[in-house]
Order: sequence, then structure tokens, then C-alpha cells
Amino acid sequence: SKPQAMQAFLNEYTGATPGQIRVYGKEDWMAPAASGSGAPSAMVVVPCSTGTLSAIACGACNNLIERAADVVLKERRQLILVLREAPFSSIHLENMLKLSNMGATILPAAPGFYHQPQTIDDLIDFVVARILNCLGVPQDMLPRWGEHHQIAPDE
Repeated sequence: SKPQAMQAFLNEYTGATPGQIRVYGKEDWMAPAASGSGAPSAMVVVPCSTGTLSAIACGACNNLIERAADVVLKERRQLILVLREAPFSSIHLENMLKLSNMGATILPAAPGFYHQPQTIDDLIDFVVARILNCLGVPQDMLPRWGEHHQIAPDE
């Protein structure tokens, strides 16, 4: 099946240990994330289309991503939506505001340039580092603001 093939690919690609990565199909309603009793502490939708944003904002629950996001919101867990489209229409902005008011974090996939990226990977790492920072996951991909300007104690 597609989820099993994707799980095998991701395990090999990342070097994950067996069971560390689990992949579910979009209509796998028995996935733990589809129920409040199995809700994760955090969920990141990346990339998040404005169509998915809209479905989450209105509670459509037509597929596992939408249902899992709905569960995360109802259980008052952390939901991060990494928007991939631009420009935003008033409808998109209203949906973002609605979800932000429900506690979701809206994090557009818009890398900064103040760290002087040299490669596409640098731009990707910027967005990934921002996601990890929001999740409270330690990362060394990008220094936090001001860290690269700190003077060592012996200077």
C-alpha cells in the first residue's frame, strides 16, 4: 500500500529505527491522531495549502489531515500550519485569523534573508528551524536571534 511504501522509504531515507516513523493514509480513520484519546501533543501541517487551511478552519474533517487538525484544536494542543501560497486573499487571511484565535500558529513558509543564505538548503533550513523553535525542539540549524552576535566571556 502507499502508506507502507512511504514508511519504508522514509525509514531508509532518514535512518529511523523501526516504529519511529508511522505513515497513515488520508482515509485511515483508525489512525491514533483521528481521536482525542490518541491526539499528539503537537501537529505540523507542512506544506499547508489554503484549501487545507480552509477545511481546518471550518472543521470539514474530510480526510485524516483535516480530522487530526480538528482533534488537536479540540484537545487544545499545538497546531502549526506552514502556509505555502502567496499572495493571500481576504478569505485566506480570515481563515488564518480564525485559526490563530483558536490557538493555531500560522507560520508561512517564508524564509528570512538576514542570515545571508547561500543555498536552497539554507532557505529550507530557515523554515525548518522556525518550526522546530515553535515546537520547543532544540536545533542547531539556525542560531536564535542575537546568538551569532554574542561576545564570548573571555573577550
